[in-house]
Amino acid sequence: MSASTRIDFLYLSEPDMIRAGVTDMPACVDTMEEMFGLLWRGDYRMAGANNDSHGAMIMFPENSPFPTMPKPTPDRRLMAMPAYLGGRFCTAGVKWYGSNIANREKGLPRSILMFTLSDADTGAPLAHMSANLLSAYRTGAIPGVGARHLARKDARVIGLSGPGVMGRTTVSAFLAVCPHIDTIKVKGRGQQNIDNFISWLAATYPQVKNVQVVDSYEQVVRGSDIVTYCCSNPVGAPSTYPPVKREWVKPGAFLAMPSACTIDAGMEQPDVRKVLDNTGLYEAWFDESPKPAHVTIPIIGVHFMDMVAEGRLPAGQLEDIGQIVLGEAPGRRNDDEIILMSVGGMPVEDVAWGTVLYRRALEMGIGVKLNLWDTPALR
Repeated sequence: MSASTRIDFLYLSEPDMIRAGVTDMPACVDTMEEMFGLLWRGDYRMAGANNDSHGAMIMFPENSPFPTMPKPTPDRRLMAMPAYLGGRFCTAGVKWYGSNIANREKGLPRSILMFTLSDADTGAPLAHMSANLLSAYRTGAIPGVGARHLARKDARVIGLSGPGVMGRTTVSAFLAVCPHIDTIKVKGRGQQNIDNFISWLAATYPQVKNVQVVDSYEQVVRGSDIVTYCCSNPVGAPSTYPPVKREWVKPGAFLAMPSACTIDAGMEQPDVRKVLDNTGLYEAWFDESPKPAHVTIPIIGVHFMDMVAEGRLPAGQLEDIGQIVLGEAPGRRNDDEIILMSVGGMPVEDVAWGTVLYRRALEMGIGVKLNLWDTPALR
């Protein structure tokens, strides 16, 4: 007897995702740590010839004869990000990433994201889910994995530039793994964003008693045990990217950078450890981009790739967080070393956290079951 050809899948709205635990940051950090181990072992695939591409993005021209074609405005993004992840996950998925900064004028978030999870064998859909929170929490969790292994155990002070969504989830991850945090220095572009962040922090993490609003990147960095830049920035001129200077950085500081960043010659020195979330991701970005690649991809790990290509950084000095979480390379070695981690963002992260939430939703009876077909019309 042949197996049933019926295919059902689960639709999970944003409220469904919240009920399933998408905002459970400690669990998300643990999931991302497990995912990094699979990356280091090679039990994954992403797009591109090297299986490490960030995704495929539609590029719009500056001038088009078609008046309805979108323009390449800031943060304009229509992008597919596919991946497969093995281990206990053994699923595949693709995040559809739509973004336009003008959305805010319509009362919408800049980015509107959806994620489809699939059976890795048949390709049949398992779930179609709202992905704004999925993406935000997995992004924030990555610096948390880094802090678990690379920040000082007695870290107390976070320096944050960019108190928006990414800033909040990154702070949540730091607080999940660094129990002694009691002070946050925050730099933002507008008072409303800063006020919203402070209100959120007071309501969510009352143990953080000291919040200092600062005006410069130097003030963000100086005296901070953990530093993160989570602010959007125009691409194309690294001299305009938010800077980090060695003289600002406290001995023993851990810096996790998921957004644009540039560093001075002091931070480029070999005694500053340079950690990547996945070396292959940066090699793919470098291969796919005009040179120097940091001009078009503002993540600091891409600058490391430029340095390697220019002969200014031995490739062997770059470390992979996956090797560290598996114990095959050391975490923090002493209380004084400075560690800089680049956070690029990868669709395998969506697959990992999306799979966990899908399975939770099934167990809890959350979501709407939809039918694709009982018997396919074409076979």
